[in-house]
Amino acid sequence: MRPTVLLFDVDGTLVTTGGVGRRALEVAFERSYGRRDACRSFRLDGMTDRAIVRAGLRAIDVPPTEACIDQVLVDYLRVLAEEVAAAPDATYRVHAGMAETLDAAHALPHAAVGLGTGNIREGARIKLERVGIYHRFAFGGFGCDAEDRTALIRRGAERGAAMLGVPVPECRVVVIGDTPKDVAAAQAIGAESVGVGTGSFSAEQLLASGATRAFGDLAAPGALEAVLGDGR
Repeated sequence: MRPTVLLFDVDGTLVTTGGVGRRALEVAFERSYGRRDACRSFRLDGMTDRAIVRAGLRAIDVPPTEACIDQVLVDYLRVLAEEVAAAPDATYRVHAGMAETLDAAHALPHAAVGLGTGNIREGARIKLERVGIYHRFAFGGFGCDAEDRTALIRRGAERGAAMLGVPVPECRVVVIGDTPKDVAAAQAIGAESVGVGTGSFSAEQLLASGATRAFGDLAAPGALEAVLGDGR
């Protein structure tokens, strides 16, 4: 059985949060710059947190220095914790099939289950602890590892391979995500990608962007097998 590294995206893939991340960013920008509209001129889907803040600063004509980005993210995390705690259960949930997929993956001795997300690590923790699944991911590639999504996915693959005690080239790496950016990052490191149409893009759109396989959600027939591969 080939060693397998599974990298799950967070927003739109593992969970729907009802927009807590966007609201937290708007408040963070308002606190620092008096502007809630910094991130309204571009799509956030698939972007890393640092890239979002950088683009937001440019949109309001503030030089996007590393210090400015860091400060907005500090404020963002404070607000995010408040937004997550206040979000109603009806708008905050784990997507269909995810719990079962994680159970099956953790039962495989040759699989390492991690995150591959543009969220900075603390943001991912806050979002996933709300639904009780953060502890299920022993490692990851995060938005604080790299601003570029391909680079953070590569870092996640490296950490997963290290947990399995083998080099990355010996591993089957699978990126599970809901945007074409997840697919592109997987392709860039030679990984497989399983798209889920639980965010802003349909399974058909994800296949058209190059996903290895794509499904409406991971409860769909064949989705679990696509993630786990032949080693299940």
